[in-house]
Amino acid sequence: MDTSARLCHAPSTLALNETVGCAATTCSYSDWIGSDLLIFVGSNIANNQPVATKYLYYAKKAGTKVFVVNPYFEPGLERYWVPSVAESALFGTRFADDFFQIHLGGDIPFFYGVLKHLIENNWADREFIAARTTGWEQVEAKARSLPWEALERGAGQSKADMFRFAQAFGTARSAIIIWSMGITQHRYGSDNVRAIVNLQLARGNVGRPHTGLMPIRGHSGVQGGAEMGGMPGAYVMGYPVNEENARRFAAPERWGFQPPAWKGLSASQMILAAERGEIDVLWQSGGNFVETLPEPDRVRRAVASIGLRIHQDIVVSSNMLVEPADTVVLLPSRTRYEQRGGGTETSTERRIIYSPEIPGPRPAEARDEWEIPMLVARRADPERAARCFPWRDTQDIREEIDRICPTYKGIASLRKKGDNLQYGGPRLLTDRFLTPDGKGRFSAIDLPEELMPEGRFLLSTRRGKQFNSMVFDATDALTGAQRDDILMALEDAERLGLQAGDGILLRNDRGEFRGRVRIDRIKPGCLQGHWPEVNVLVPAGCLDPSGVPDYNAVVEVVPVAQVTARLSSD
Repeated sequence: MDTSARLCHAPSTLALNETVGCAATTCSYSDWIGSDLLIFVGSNIANNQPVATKYLYYAKKAGTKVFVVNPYFEPGLERYWVPSVAESALFGTRFADDFFQIHLGGDIPFFYGVLKHLIENNWADREFIAARTTGWEQVEAKARSLPWEALERGAGQSKADMFRFAQAFGTARSAIIIWSMGITQHRYGSDNVRAIVNLQLARGNVGRPHTGLMPIRGHSGVQGGAEMGGMPGAYVMGYPVNEENARRFAAPERWGFQPPAWKGLSASQMILAAERGEIDVLWQSGGNFVETLPEPDRVRRAVASIGLRIHQDIVVSSNMLVEPADTVVLLPSRTRYEQRGGGTETSTERRIIYSPEIPGPRPAEARDEWEIPMLVARRADPERAARCFPWRDTQDIREEIDRICPTYKGIASLRKKGDNLQYGGPRLLTDRFLTPDGKGRFSAIDLPEELMPEGRFLLSTRRGKQFNSMVFDATDALTGAQRDDILMALEDAERLGLQAGDGILLRNDRGEFRGRVRIDRIKPGCLQGHWPEVNVLVPAGCLDPSGVPDYNAVVEVVPVAQVTARLSSD
């Protein structure tokens, strides 16, 4: 069993649990307003979390500085028109005060360079470090040992650039670091998050007003789905899957039945297992492996080899249409706004928000999302299902959550539109970290291996006008890019004799993609293409320890004119 978090913030969950003891955002959106410094790393909220730009607008009005660390100079973080604020909607708002255009994958060397400056200029909060953390000596020694030449080469930023960042960060009274897929979707995504934690611990920027660690979510099911135990290695609220915790949840006052005590497969592992013929049944609720995982042709073959596939969704997807080895069953479900008793979602800031059921006509054959597996279980084993699924509506489910999950205490009282609660309060870790010894943990991580062969480019994936794999418009309104556009630096285009709009072929040992040059403000040597289209170039077996695929690739760029000429001569 796995959730959509596997393809986004699983590295954040792994690294934050290890370093600070909780995988959730430690602060609130309201903490942005009044913070000295907001730092966006591998995150583009204008495209992916546009509602949050309202808080950014008011933060700027309050005098907050905004730094962006990214290979691409995101237009939406330079200037954006916040629709909920009349002034901004009419005239736009300038957000970023400074951009630090690092190499793709250069986050760890960049943050080590910043940390090195903090140490050398006595900007580290030694009092906080001594009182509330462990592991500082090892990290300090590691940072001091790294030569500036290696850090500059890896980060794609000069020592002076890193000093400019460190000086602002080191003298700010408060700072919040916000990150997203640009940090996590790497083979070393967990280490990227550990590097961010190192910076915040070094400055004591956790647990105080206007400070914190914020892995910003873009999908309303990610946070709550993981916290309710929809993961292969965890029960509710991250309790590890093992015999002890299986007995904990088997108690009569909890589930009253013994859950499995063995870890299941992650999303990527499911595909590998299907290739080996080890999966007989695959049940997907809302997911689309073909469109979201690397090497889609390989995924399609793996999915096609499974004897029984069950697809539960509100729409038909390409995943469902893969030719079956034997049987495909489609189970139509209702939207979350149509389910009996309404529903909740858990936002980035740990806010559990209730949405009531919306009355109106329903598709005759559709059932509530939660009800479908319950009905199947009742047909398969009525006696056991009666113990496992004693629910009539979602209120019954919320009452069970209230009973067995102390963190979500109070969820059963959410009954009206707008009802919400923020578990843990406005900010976490105010007095102690949630680690066994109550201290935050520094991580002496290594620099990532440099993987840039001569004459090749590093390609990363980006989102346009879309939600996950569902594309709503062929043009990204913020960048002007079409779905087949490849963002390229001017100096790279000139070196290859290319102009804007020229056809190019991107290729590597996994596949090829035909696109068009879009000259833009991206770090030389780096390219960006739209996800999921360029997933044909992304290697399937390259995973972060958390199980997230590395949605980046080393590619060769060939002008289409050269390909055409070669074919003509042949």
